[in-house]
Amino acid sequence: MNWADWSDFWHMGGYGLYVWGSFGACAALMAAESWAIRQRRRALCE
Repeated sequence: MNWADWSDFWHMGGYGLYVWGSFGACAALMAAESWAIRQRRRALCE
């Protein structure tokens, strides 16, 4: 895909909220999973 400027890129043809929201939710869930694994490991090692 080609965009005329950065604004078009961020809006993604009207689907920007869905696209970037999905990326954000995925990143948040990956960070939460990493944190949860770290907490479980600490609890097992004590």
